[in-house]
Amino acid sequence: MGDSRILRRRFSSRYRLAFGLFWLLLVGMSSMVAFAQQKTAEEDATIAQSLAEMLRDARAIISNNQARINDPEIGDKGLSAKIVLDQAVETYKKNTGVDPMTVDPASRHGRLLRAMMGAISEVMDANQTTINAKGIGFKAFIPAVFGRLVAESFARLANGEAELKVTAPPELVRNRKARPDSFEEKIIKTKLIEPAWPRGQPYSEMTDAKGRPAYRVMVPEYYAASCLTCHGTPKGEMDITGYPKEGAKQDDLGGVISITLYR
Repeated sequence: MGDSRILRRRFSSRYRLAFGLFWLLLVGMSSMVAFAQQKTAEEDATIAQSLAEMLRDARAIISNNQARINDPEIGDKGLSAKIVLDQAVETYKKNTGVDPMTVDPASRHGRLLRAMMGAISEVMDANQTTINAKGIGFKAFIPAVFGRLVAESFARLANGEAELKVTAPPELVRNRKARPDSFEEKIIKTKLIEPAWPRGQPYSEMTDAKGRPAYRVMVPEYYAASCLTCHGTPKGEMDITGYPKEGAKQDDLGGVISITLYR
């Protein structure tokens, strides 16, 4: 009997020790997984902001050159793919303090950032005939069109790793291709359009997109004074593109850059 009790105590002690070690291992593994997930989320947030910045910087060049693009007296507008991309890269460097060409091309960030720059170049190359046409005034190569075309090109060049779309509140969407999906519409209506939402703050969430796990980021954009030529007052008046003006005011939420990074 004595030997039996000793064996039971020894077994119980060994069991408790083994269980304790197993528990510590489990906690350690859980902590490592949580840390890895947090690190991945931080990296994804950085990538999303980087893509949005590069798109905005290139789009601003198209916006700032609308008068030149639409001048029927000028042929070559001096807006080749190289010129536009070089200017966008310089603006990106000023705004972020980072040279995009130094981002490791083997990293996910580097691959996707180069896909975005490739998309910008591709769109500019494809539209040189339109941009440089003499004798024609309004070319319809406006910032919104440029953004949509870049997003479509980027989705192809990203090869299933990511997608990007410039969307807006449903009542402001002019092109059906830019309509928000259910996730985007929900976040616009419950977060970004609310007066309490911090101006310019992106919204991010780990969710599903097209049946795949994805990190989704929505970057709000607001009407600048230059936007009101087409989107301002009087509401209902036709703008140069043939759409009725929305009656918007400066600093109203006018659009959202929606980025999906698949896991």
